[in-house]
Amino acid sequence: MDATSGIPSDAPGLPGFPEPAPAATPYRVLARKYRPQNFDDLIGQGAMVRTLANAFAANRIPQAWMLTGVRGVGKTTTARILARGLNYVRDGHPDTGPTIAMPELGRHCRAIMESRHMDVLEMDAASHTGIDDVRGIIDGIRYAPTEARYKVYIVDEVHMLSEKAFNAFLKTLEEPPPHAKFVFATTEIRKVPVTILSRCQRFDLRRVEADTLVAHLAKICAAESVEADSEALAAITRAAEGSVRDALSLLDQAIAHGAGLVSAQSVRDMLGLADRGRIVDLFEAVMRGDIPASFAEVRGQYEAGADPAVILSDLASFTHLVTRLKLVPDEAAADPTLSEAERSRGGDFARKLSVRVLSRAWQILLKAIPEVQTATRPLAAAEMALVRLAYAADLPTPDEALRQARGEALAAPPRTGQDAPSGGAVMAAQGRPALPPIPTFSSEAPPRAPVAMAAGGGGSRPALSMVAQSPAPVIAPMAAPEPEGPRLARFSDVVALADTKRDIGLKMALEREVHLVRFEEGRIEFRLAEGGRQTLANDLAKALDAWTGRRWIVALSKEAGEPTLDATARAATETRHQNAAAHPLVRAVMAGFPGAQIVDVRDRAPDIAVEAAPTGEAETEEPDGEA
Repeated sequence: MDATSGIPSDAPGLPGFPEPAPAATPYRVLARKYRPQNFDDLIGQGAMVRTLANAFAANRIPQAWMLTGVRGVGKTTTARILARGLNYVRDGHPDTGPTIAMPELGRHCRAIMESRHMDVLEMDAASHTGIDDVRGIIDGIRYAPTEARYKVYIVDEVHMLSEKAFNAFLKTLEEPPPHAKFVFATTEIRKVPVTILSRCQRFDLRRVEADTLVAHLAKICAAESVEADSEALAAITRAAEGSVRDALSLLDQAIAHGAGLVSAQSVRDMLGLADRGRIVDLFEAVMRGDIPASFAEVRGQYEAGADPAVILSDLASFTHLVTRLKLVPDEAAADPTLSEAERSRGGDFARKLSVRVLSRAWQILLKAIPEVQTATRPLAAAEMALVRLAYAADLPTPDEALRQARGEALAAPPRTGQDAPSGGAVMAAQGRPALPPIPTFSSEAPPRAPVAMAAGGGGSRPALSMVAQSPAPVIAPMAAPEPEGPRLARFSDVVALADTKRDIGLKMALEREVHLVRFEEGRIEFRLAEGGRQTLANDLAKALDAWTGRRWIVALSKEAGEPTLDATARAATETRHQNAAAHPLVRAVMAGFPGAQIVDVRDRAPDIAVEAAPTGEAETEEPDGEA
């Protein structure tokens, strides 16, 4: 009976009176509506469920669990399901103890899942960070549960607790009463003290795999009577990055955006994404070096609503996909989130492009994305990034340029005077200037100047000469030991002998601490370098007596002596690098590759020589080093 009108509340509508409006049911978002209720509903966490099932079956239940993982993988939901399994009791059935098999709602299940059970206490550590909040748990844990089997404490975002709060937890967490259990959840496991982690059984909840998440979204769309394209679900899965909650939230938004129809185009418009097919077209234009087509494509995607930074991010993702299709084709092609265009055309690119080209494109895009995100004109920044990418697409790598330059230097006929070229062309694609080849020198002997004077034709004129260098021996080869022991003709032979005998400490001391004054077989005089070990002379004499079978006299001298072998080698290396850096061809290559450094300088093989003059007479090198 309605108290105001006197009309029964269940009476049919009367003439002149409107029908009573049905009670409005509040809408529940998909992430809450389809929240897992038991362990069977959890997706992508099979390892954790199997461990818990075995622990419950063997009655090996710890006092605390630590659940960690990225957002939206089900940490809090798993904590509630775990509390439900610990206290599961079916009405009308005997109490069989904790279990993960919960075919129907038990006596405490609904209250636990709705967070209103008096023996299952949830605390948000983000808003309860102090020691007083933990003290309340410690004071109440001594009392037995009122209704359930265990008193369960669920602490969400546990990494937000203060240091004092963590310390207050330690004793209780290590030796809690038998009726108390703790379940912690966090996204920042590194911020949790190791003293807390060592008292908990840790589970790392994994990101849900793409094919599992796509199937889950399709199942929910069928339950909601929503028509969804597989490509749209794949786009939502990629955007969710393994988070079930993010995927369901995006699906909820896509259903509203498309008025009940989830299409690939509506999802792209909603997320500001570029068409995956157009991303492939853009990749093809850039790799072809077609800058006008690249500009037109990126501007068309921008006018359609795509963010320039997202365009480059998608381009980088496709570059990564092509690389995976080249290296692990079977695994990459099985990805359910790929469209047919990505799978087929990506395979074609994988067969045509080298790993070096793909790796270089990835590096350029990786640096360009943050530039576009912070630029005041994002579209212009994206276009300039595409210019760099297009010009680098057919640029040879340094080793390729070296091989090409070396081959051209050997094949090209020499020219003299003003007609002499500044270097062999490395590339001339799309009007870009050619780079000269780089000469090579040997680390075994200091190089001579590559420009030699060639006589002929009535005078001397400079001619570019790539004369083979004969490496000067630094260490004489060790002959087979004679019965009385090895013969040591110079001090470098002593160093080589120490190396042969595996006495590395003595070898390094001889190279770095000895300024040789005199050397003859059986006698060595040297000045000890500053900071050198004082027992070096005695140690060297004993070692030589044992190695050669003859008595050696090793004496210290106050004369200056020669530079140490180590200093001599460093000076020679520095000289070779300076000579190489001063060469015009090297300077041109260094200018063509900004940031490049001279790592090593090597000589040509002794049997290679390039003619120095047009007379046909090739320069050769005499044994004494004079040409």
